[in-house]
Amino acid sequence: MKKTVVLSIIVLLVASFSFALYYLYQKNAEDPVVYETEKPETRTVTRKTVATGSILPLEEVLIKPNISGVIEEVFVEGGDFVKSGDLLARIKVVPNLNALNDAKMSIDDAKINMMDKKRDLDRQKTLFDKGVVSKVDLERAQVAFDQAKQALNAANKRFDIVKTGTTKGYGNAANTMIRATVSGMVLDVPVEKGNQVIESNNFNEGTTIAAIADVNKMIFEGKVDESEVGKIREGLNLEIAVGALENNVFDATLDYIAPKGVEENGAIQFEIKGTLTKQDTVFIRAGLSANASIILEKAEDALSIKEALVQYDDETQDPYVEVKTGEQQFERRDIELGVSDGIYVAIDSGLAAEDEIKVWNQIKAPTE
Repeated sequence: MKKTVVLSIIVLLVASFSFALYYLYQKNAEDPVVYETEKPETRTVTRKTVATGSILPLEEVLIKPNISGVIEEVFVEGGDFVKSGDLLARIKVVPNLNALNDAKMSIDDAKINMMDKKRDLDRQKTLFDKGVVSKVDLERAQVAFDQAKQALNAANKRFDIVKTGTTKGYGNAANTMIRATVSGMVLDVPVEKGNQVIESNNFNEGTTIAAIADVNKMIFEGKVDESEVGKIREGLNLEIAVGALENNVFDATLDYIAPKGVEENGAIQFEIKGTLTKQDTVFIRAGLSANASIILEKAEDALSIKEALVQYDDETQDPYVEVKTGEQQFERRDIELGVSDGIYVAIDSGLAAEDEIKVWNQIKAPTE
């Protein structure tokens, strides 16, 4: 019995000793935690929001005819530069039968009236020669006859204008010749020879003959979400990235923020506009899609660290970092944070360029 107890105790001691050896071996086999460090760096930190939109001319003028007809000839095409007064197209007038008939009747009425005034003038001359009427009566008859002649001349011109779009003496002002009203580049000519066009008047905006704009004055027009509109203000700088022009960023200034939002796909969007500072070496086509980075805050040449290095006090939530003081020895250092772009944050105070900061939240590589 005693031998059994002694043997059991010996076995238990051997097992305990073996477990202790195995535990110590495992502990010694584990790698000790070694914290890496990073130094602050000088960089420009920018906080910004992004708006999507397109590049458009500041002013785009649509040239419309003031007479209806058929395009007889087009003298320009998209991409041409024109000056104010240059000929764009010529219209062949197709007269309206009702207007033509009214103009013809006006001529007949004017002829009848002129013949009547002519008879009255002849009568007044005969009576004046006999001393029956005064010179004043004769002059009144002469004036009435002259006015009737002018009315007939005007009726003839009106008939020519209705029929052909112009008349004698008005060749330079003929509205069948469509001319540019501003200088710039022709962006679009939506009509071709043979197309019928409608005049621009109070009841119809008319057919567009050409669209002209100054391509040296371009703007960014886009929209921002209601969650972002409260962060921006007029006068902020924009960085415009055009998808079709890689490796080109254009500077702009935010000039306009719509006072009223528009609902699109369940979200309220606000229109914004910014004037581009165009580069003379790059041609920007109107209508290109673009993204605008709106610079909310910017710290240039600021001492910065990765935002992941920053820790926060559990009670006060004040930011701090751990700075290396010796081999794997660190001390807490309270800091003041500046502008952050989500990855890097500028340090206003609390750190020096030579400080080494503990990487406290290292991510271990997965073991195979």
